Amino acid sequence: MAEIAEIINDKIKHFGRERVALLPILQGIVKEKNFVNNQDMVQIAEALDISAADVFGTASFYSFIDHVERGKYVIRVCKSITCEMKGKHKVLQALEDELRIKLGETTHDKKFSLLQSNCLGLCDQGPAMLINEEAYTHLNPVKVHEIINHFRNLSK
Repeated sequence: MAEIAEIINDKIKHFGRERVALLPILQGIVKEKNFVNNQDMVQIAEALDISAADVFGTASFYSFIDHVERGKYVIRVCKSITCEMKGKHKVLQALEDELRIKLGETTHDKKFSLLQSNCLGLCDQGPAMLINEEAYTHLNPVKVHEIINHFRNLSK
């Protein structure tokens, strides 16, 4: 994994030092290590010559920029009313049972984190979830089991 300073410098080379570079830098760090901590935010603020509060405000606004360490595979279950009506609760229960964690938790082996997210834009295909950046739709408990087993096998 690249050092945070290295990631910041690479992003600055590409996006510049303007305030508009803040979000791509935050996204780059999340892509590398799945979260951005307070120390990372201070380094970004110093590199862009903006306040740490400005960086934290931006980072905390976006739900996909996590502030705590997450698992290798971050599962985000859509919590829209459409997914709710199409069986999201059964999908969420299947995920909790399969992973042996509750919503908001990470497995002990740091492979999976289970979260909810506002609308994923897949309302016509719900219930839906993202695992990292890959969408899974028309979910049911059987599909959940197959998907989680697929990701478990990737890690072997």
